[in-house]
Amino acid sequence: MHRLFVAIRPPLPVRERLLAGMIGVPGARWQTNEQLHLTLRFIGEVDRHCARDVAAALGSIHHPRFAIGLNGVGQFDRKGRMDTLWAGVTPHGALRSLQKKIDQALVRIGLAAEQRAYLPHITLARFSRGAGPVGGSLPFTAPQPGLPFEVQEFCLFESDLGTGGPVYSIVERYPLG
Repeated sequence: MHRLFVAIRPPLPVRERLLAGMIGVPGARWQTNEQLHLTLRFIGEVDRHCARDVAAALGSIHHPRFAIGLNGVGQFDRKGRMDTLWAGVTPHGALRSLQKKIDQALVRIGLAAEQRAYLPHITLARFSRGAGPVGGSLPFTAPQPGLPFEVQEFCLFESDLGTGGPVYSIVERYPLG
């Protein structure tokens, strides 16, 4: 079985900027450089044949290149506690367009459509249930708006879950433009 997702890998200067701010939040399990990505579509576990169909379907997508930039920080809560800390990106229009094309291509090969609303973000840290409250103001240095970068490709990733956290590998790259 292959655990797959589709994402954009930010360029090194963007990842370095994010990594530089990853301090000062008690209980945070910070993402590593290799884990930083902007998810376009989580696929989940599929067999070898379906994985090949996914790769082929993604290869049929045509979308122009576009620019996005970092924009603030947010969090996802679960049962009243912070679960995930993330960096936002803007603008959303081109990202949503690309995400919709990816979702449609995957539906055409028999995968279920994405049911959750799409909120473009880059996960920075995760928190365990025992991490306790973080408090009202985050000591994390949120990225300031800017540092735009051109999205030149999206990638199909495989996620291998291990005891030290997930390891992400790029399976295929799909150029835009």
